[in-house]
Amino acid sequence: MSEMRKDPVVERWVIITNDALRSPSISREKRIGEDGLDGTDKQRDALCPFCPGNERLCPPEILSNRPDGSSPNDPDWRLRVVPNRSPVMVVEGDLKRMGEGLYDKITGVGANEVIIETPKHGIRQSQMTCDDLENVFWAYRDRMIDLGKDSRLRYVLIYRNQGSAAGATLDHPYSVLMALPIVPAMVQSKIDGAQRHFEYKKRCIYCDILQEEMREQSRIVSESRFFLAIEPFAPRLPFETWIIPKRHISSYIHTEPGEIKDMACMFKEVVSRLDASLGRPAYNCILHSCPAGNTPPGLDQYYHWHMEILPRLTARGGFEWGSGFFINPTSPESAAAFLRGIVL
Repeated sequence: MSEMRKDPVVERWVIITNDALRSPSISREKRIGEDGLDGTDKQRDALCPFCPGNERLCPPEILSNRPDGSSPNDPDWRLRVVPNRSPVMVVEGDLKRMGEGLYDKITGVGANEVIIETPKHGIRQSQMTCDDLENVFWAYRDRMIDLGKDSRLRYVLIYRNQGSAAGATLDHPYSVLMALPIVPAMVQSKIDGAQRHFEYKKRCIYCDILQEEMREQSRIVSESRFFLAIEPFAPRLPFETWIIPKRHISSYIHTEPGEIKDMACMFKEVVSRLDASLGRPAYNCILHSCPAGNTPPGLDQYYHWHMEILPRLTARGGFEWGSGFFINPTSPESAAAFLRGIVL
């Protein structure tokens, strides 16, 4: 089992896996990637474990979208969710918090799942239909609800790596779910910032961002009935894009059916604009929602779920790693104008 260790200086948790196949001493062709998948060239080109007919190469499915009459783990499916075959965190075992002198660590109890988004190998999310993407976003919601019932788990993170430069191991469209026994520091910093704003102004910071962006207009990429897509005021990366629900919703699990349908089409438009304007870039997509159990008290008032899309157009250098500052050569205003100008 993996374990989580806490840096005593900055209180940052890291996961230690002791997995030989993740080691940098293993050749690239054999190494398991950040997402826990084995991404050899042979698998990419000849025997993709996510393609229909290869279901035997994956653990038994947890959830699927299938036509009536189709049996679990058979090839006839629209979407599948399976446990990661080389999981970073595992559901089995006891959650133990331990001390080692000055240091703190936790057993690696959690969940690590793969959402296989479509039977179609090698396509990008911009090439998927709105219905396909709606199925994906429903799967996100269903798995978050189910894992939220486990009192050991504090946070469910769902993310998508598109392209090898963004950490993807296979060419088949998939997302990754990680359920953790702690709230990650990056998420906690967002929660703390939202709480400070609420304590001072008695308003949600994300609702204020929505109001300001709709007033100012220059950073809007697209607007739908239920969502706004923007280039944030202080983006870390060129063409960083946020999709935010207009209705105040702290947790993604409370998103309603009409909103999920609208979100699917909004998301397809945004990634289509990014693909058309940036030459099909590698990107990371991250769903930020409130922790399981909606704690601390009042969190539902001041936190607001949202999605971030981060194109990988630049690399972080020593200054950025050493200082925590990001250097972005593209203003959000010019990025938004460029994306709006793309004819789809």
